[in-house]
Amino acid sequence: MPLSIFLVSPSTSMRMRYSCLLNQLSGHTMTEEIRGVALTEVPTNSQRLFVRYLMATLIDLTVLNLFDEYWQPVTVDSFTISILAAVLLQVLLKATLALEHGVAAYFKARPSTMAKFLRFFTAWLILFGSKFIMLGAIDFAFGDDVEFAGPLHGMVAFIIVVVVMLAAEEMVVRFYRRLASNSA
Repeated sequence: MPLSIFLVSPSTSMRMRYSCLLNQLSGHTMTEEIRGVALTEVPTNSQRLFVRYLMATLIDLTVLNLFDEYWQPVTVDSFTISILAAVLLQVLLKATLALEHGVAAYFKARPSTMAKFLRFFTAWLILFGSKFIMLGAIDFAFGDDVEFAGPLHGMVAFIIVVVVMLAAEEMVVRFYRRLASNSA
């Protein structure tokens, strides 16, 4: 485990001394430095994946709690329940997208017009139909602790919440990518 020291506004010579000291103490080579903030190593793919899904879950948690607070058709009894619901929704959303991409790849490999039609139809069917499964899973897992009310037994409210979650995740990803392109 690399040793890191967080500095608010170090001078260059001070960063260099800490970098050399840390390299000697930890036995690790420092491969990346975030200027003025921290000395650190480049994250592994597992670490990147963890941060990606953690961020997506936190976004889902935020969206769910904002709907709970400001929109009457969405009710979550406690913050703990909303955390668990956000994790469950994130798992179900990622599973749905993986299934949809797998089915789409299967039909995309077929050159016929019927295969193209089936690719789009099954994508729609999976993406739309999965919302019923997700709502059922939420109801099964949390019962009355998480409620979506309104038209079609809360299905409209649930779909709105999921669409906003996905839009919020996409906005954060685009902002993150823009930060990378601006620093280059």
